[in-house]
Amino acid sequence: MISIVIPTYNSAVNLKSLIYRLYKTLDDFELIFVDDASPDNTLEILKPLCQKLPNLKVISLSRNFGQQMASSAGLKHARGEAVIIMDDDLQDPPELIPTMIRLWKEGNDIVYAVRNRKESKLRILLYKLFYKLFNKISYQKIPIDSGDFGLMSRRVVDIINSMPEHSRFLRGLRAWVGFKQASIGYDRQKREKGKSGYNFIKILQFVMYGLLAFTNMPLYISFVLSFIYIILYVFTTNVVWFTSSTLLFCIGILGKYIVRISDEVNQRPLYLIKEKINL
Repeated sequence: MISIVIPTYNSAVNLKSLIYRLYKTLDDFELIFVDDASPDNTLEILKPLCQKLPNLKVISLSRNFGQQMASSAGLKHARGEAVIIMDDDLQDPPELIPTMIRLWKEGNDIVYAVRNRKESKLRILLYKLFYKLFNKISYQKIPIDSGDFGLMSRRVVDIINSMPEHSRFLRGLRAWVGFKQASIGYDRQKREKGKSGYNFIKILQFVMYGLLAFTNMPLYISFVLSFIYIILYVFTTNVVWFTSSTLLFCIGILGKYIVRISDEVNQRPLYLIKEKINL
């Protein structure tokens, strides 16, 4: 059996089409939607379908915890021999899943999809810059333009579920575990219905989240900037603007790492479940 995990937020308009295409494409599978406290009628659509389709399952979170945490909740409850994570907006085509399953059966523990984006130029530019920057300064490389859409074998899922860290950057963790991996390229279509929850600010937050999870380079950058400030201070007195901006930048970087340490020390749950259906 294959498990399909779909974190969903404010995408009710796509759910029925997505479910129809999945059932048309696959046979032996369980479908787990994780409702990340959607403000729309997501639950109202899924609940009656769960009564008709026993392999359709729903986890409803108590509040919005974010896509990575919602995906983690789905991974924890998935029981398949392999688990596929995909988005809820139909930009990840269900018709690609049989190819993923074939590559898994050929011996690959991880099969990730590489996207050829058909989105706004600004969004494409931001993501490309993120991947290049991440692979340049991180100790863990991830394939360029590979999102969360992909397949993981049971042993990979078990390893990720066992990881105690609260800072969950799943595509980074997926690459970190190693094992044999394969890729599939596909054209990622524009969203037909609904609106993306990732605006410019959230994309920047996501970039920072991923970078802090797999690199200490920002700390080294702050050290170098501080060293440059000391040299300039010795040889010139007109460095007030540089001093202020450098100190604020360095404090901001340190603050980000301290927040991450605090999250790990507090050991709060990754998510809280309000309701389960068919689970």
